[in-house]
Amino acid sequence: MSENTEHVKCLIIGSGPAGYTAAIYASRADLKPVMYTGMLAGGQLTQTTDVENYPGYPNGIMGPEMMEDFRKQAERLGTDIRFGYVSSVDFSSLPHKVVVDESKTILADTVIISTGASAKWLGLESEQKYSGFGVSACAVCDGFFFKGQDVAIVGAGDTAAEEATYLAKLCKKVYMIVRRHEFRASKAMMHRVLNTHNIEVLYNTQTQEILGDGQSVNGVKVFSNKTNEERTLDVTGFFVAIGHQPNTEIFKNWLDMDATGYIITKPGSTQTNIEGVFCCGDAQDHIYRQAVTAAGTGCMAAIDAERYLAAKEHTVALQ
Repeated sequence: MSENTEHVKCLIIGSGPAGYTAAIYASRADLKPVMYTGMLAGGQLTQTTDVENYPGYPNGIMGPEMMEDFRKQAERLGTDIRFGYVSSVDFSSLPHKVVVDESKTILADTVIISTGASAKWLGLESEQKYSGFGVSACAVCDGFFFKGQDVAIVGAGDTAAEEATYLAKLCKKVYMIVRRHEFRASKAMMHRVLNTHNIEVLYNTQTQEILGDGQSVNGVKVFSNKTNEERTLDVTGFFVAIGHQPNTEIFKNWLDMDATGYIITKPGSTQTNIEGVFCCGDAQDHIYRQAVTAAGTGCMAAIDAERYLAAKEHTVALQ
C-alpha cells in the first residue's frame, strides 16, 4: 500500500452533531473511526448563536461552543479527527475507496456520511451580516427568541407555511413574503396560513434589504411588484424558508437520492443502497433537521456500522 493510501475500519465524512455522535459511538465500539470534518468543521451549528433546545444545556449554549464540546468528547474517546474534504468516492467494491483533498486515498470497510445540508439564502449581503443576530433559517430553532415581537418570513412552500404558523403562536405579528402571486404550498398548509389571524401575506413581494443597527435586525425593506412601491416592515426577526440543499453532490452516481438530493436510507436504519455505506443527519433528513435528531441518527449509523462489521467477521469465521 502506498504512503498516500490508508485502510480504515470506519470513515466518517462530515462533522456536525450527526458525525460527532457517530464518532463517539464508533470509538466506544472500537471501530477506530477516522473523521474528515469537511470545510465547515462543526457544520451548520457553528453559524448559529444561542442553542436553547438541546437537552443537557439548562442555560443554553452557543452553537460553536456546543460543537467544540462534541468534538472534544469524540476525540477523548479515540476518534482521529482530520481537517479535509472528500473530493470523490468509488463505492463499486469493498473496501470503499474515498479520495480526500484530491490527493489521499482512504480504503474504508464502512463509511458513515454526515455531510448535512445547507440552507438556501436570498443572497443579500445584509442577510449574512445579521445571520444569528435576527436572521435565521430555522423558525423551530430560533422562534422562541422573538416571543411577542413582529417578524417576517420569506418563502411560499410547505416549510415556509409551517414555519409561519409556528412563529404565529409565539410572535405578535408575522409578515409572510411571497415572491409570486400564489403559494407553492399544499392547499391544506395554505388554508392554515390564511386562517391564522396574525399572519399577513404579502404577495408579489421581494425582499430588498435587511435593516439593522449594526447589532441586530430592526426592519426589512420590501418591494411590491404589483404596486411598484417600496415599504419597510418594522420587524426584529427575519426568517428564510426557501429550502435546504443537502451536501450530497459527490455521492450522486452511487447512492439512491430523492429529487432534491437527500440520500434515501432503508426505513428504520441508516443503511443506504450500497453495502457498508450509512447516512445520518441532515444529508438524509428533510423533515426534522434538528441537532438532536441528527445526533440520534448519528448514534444509529455507528451501531449499524458496528453490527455490519460484526456480521461480516462472523461470516468469514464460519467459512
